[in-house]
Amino acid sequence: MVERYIFKDLLEIIEEFPVVGIVGPRQVGKTTLAKLLSKQIKKETIFLDLENPRDASKLTDPLLFFENNQTKCIIIDEVQINKELFPIIRTVVDQHREPGRFILLGSASPELIRDSSESLAGRIYYKELTPFHFKEINEIVTYQKHWLYGGYPEALLTESPTKSKRWRRSFIQTYIERDLPMLGLSSKTSDIHRLFRMISHIHGQQLNYNTLSKSLGLSSPTIKKQVDFLEHAYIIRLLEPYYFNTSKRLVKSPKIYIRDTGLLHSLLDIDDNEYLFGHPIIGNSWEGYVIEQVAAVLPEDYSLNYYRTQQGAELDLVVCKNLRPILGVEIKLSSNPKFSVGNEISLQDLGLDKGYIVVPETEGYFLKKNVEVVSLNLLINLINKL
Repeated sequence: MVERYIFKDLLEIIEEFPVVGIVGPRQVGKTTLAKLLSKQIKKETIFLDLENPRDASKLTDPLLFFENNQTKCIIIDEVQINKELFPIIRTVVDQHREPGRFILLGSASPELIRDSSESLAGRIYYKELTPFHFKEINEIVTYQKHWLYGGYPEALLTESPTKSKRWRRSFIQTYIERDLPMLGLSSKTSDIHRLFRMISHIHGQQLNYNTLSKSLGLSSPTIKKQVDFLEHAYIIRLLEPYYFNTSKRLVKSPKIYIRDTGLLHSLLDIDDNEYLFGHPIIGNSWEGYVIEQVAAVLPEDYSLNYYRTQQGAELDLVVCKNLRPILGVEIKLSSNPKFSVGNEISLQDLGLDKGYIVVPETEGYFLKKNVEVVSLNLLINLINKL
């Protein structure tokens, strides 16, 4: 059993808030995590899966059910299926307010699970569960396998490359044809399939809605709506540029990534490391992989950006706290990385005394007095010390 990174945090949060929301895409282990939590918390628990008709029928009169079980912790899986529950949960929480009354599991962000933030404001704490990240599984599988297959448990932990490939393709199809419409995306499934494919080809590049619009034959507002939806469904990440007051002309478009590299590789028909290392996407794939591993362990009061000026100065990743740059990182898939003049200028622009280059494997060394080359593992350790 893989111990999830957020497990201990969740135990503390359950002791503080009446409602805890665990959100993230399907098949990342939310149900398994909730059942493990139920064995550790002090209350008796009830588990309800809203995709199970028998469990759903228990909530025919949800107010009565909740009141009859007010001393127990009620875990509700796939809560986005019945959004009408949120105001009722608010009512019963306000009548009997104590920590650990509900754990809600949802396959989308609070923004997509409509009314939850408004109905439960001040009563709920949300925590995102991602697919397995590197620090959770580095004693079980290599980073190469994790990078190639992604972090979804069913795709990663199988010993069969064929089964992994089949699972990831099935996941993409099911998510597009069933889950996204259920969450409220009304676009044609054929359009979303094409958009997914297009995003896989521009993974790690700046997002241009007009270009996507021309390629897909859809309006820019339609593309923007679809991209926003995919972001809130935890499928893609938009990495925003870092802004600050300066006379320099800055690039202002976000960069777009498919969050799980296993899904990215499936969309590009990349089945093995040999094909991956010969594919033009490899550099951007590694960049997206590193960004997701950092994002998964980043403290909640920190944010991620990238930096680029019109003159060519750039850094792949800027870690900020309260909008102030803390770390500047360049991501390289190389055993002999370089730190360019543009990278040096970026450090100066951002007011950073030191920069980092993250590569797949190294014991760590200084390339220059102010530039350290680190492995992904060392970079994550730096993030954990923030």
